[in-house]
Amino acid sequence: MALRREPTARQLRVATELRRLRDAAGLAAREAAALLGVSPVQISHIESGLAGVSEERLRRLAANYACTDVALIEALVGMATERTRGWWEAYRGHLPATYLDLAELEHHAGFRRDVAVMHVPGLFQTEDYARALFAYMNPEFPDVEVDHRVGHRMRRKVIIEEPDPIPYETVIHEAALRIRVAGRAATRDQLSRILEMSEADHVTVRVVPFALDDFAGAGSTMVHLGGQVPRLDTVVRDAPHGTAFLDGEAQLEHFRALFLRVKQGSLAPEPSRDLIHQLAKEL
Repeated sequence: MALRREPTARQLRVATELRRLRDAAGLAAREAAALLGVSPVQISHIESGLAGVSEERLRRLAANYACTDVALIEALVGMATERTRGWWEAYRGHLPATYLDLAELEHHAGFRRDVAVMHVPGLFQTEDYARALFAYMNPEFPDVEVDHRVGHRMRRKVIIEEPDPIPYETVIHEAALRIRVAGRAATRDQLSRILEMSEADHVTVRVVPFALDDFAGAGSTMVHLGGQVPRLDTVVRDAPHGTAFLDGEAQLEHFRALFLRVKQGSLAPEPSRDLIHQLAKEL
């Protein structure tokens, strides 16, 4: 079987979890290979995401690693064997792989939680807002590059707008609501969009006001996507070098605690809507 040239984030996650299970069992790659009756090179390819793994082999590996977490095993089997080619594939070759990976992770997520400090969360952005943001951040881009990014961002909204949406909870700092990324009229439309979505049963919007004391969370921006089991959650962060997908146990616990802390310092949903209404009136 030909090796993958560029494994997706979801494929890499299966590989990472199998390596973690082997490490927890205290087995070397060559020992795992012997138990499976394959070469150590094949184990290396599986654990690097360069090669897929069948359901039968995955279950044998889990058994040899003495993994008794049935829910985790079933989730990994599903991830390893599903062959979804979603709408994001139309952007392959036009956008960096991380854009496609994020859309795929969102497609399979059980929930999404955001903390947004400087910009309105992507799932709430209007087309005018997103276009102004991408064009400003990438002034060297031709229009077609901006078009691809805007189109991709607009299509990602399907996870909260489709007939069976996922639960979405976001905490937005007042700074993100006040910054006029695309001018006065576009900002007013953007705030109206947030208010409209905040009325949905599956959407919860909270605002961190400027007046809040002891808020030092300017660096807390994150996207937290829920996996089929908590161990398979993913946190997405934008870094200077690009987008980072974080899934270590300690990392996930850190960002779960950070989200809770920011949430506890925010306004409840109704006062949050009142503040957004007030900001819209000021424009």
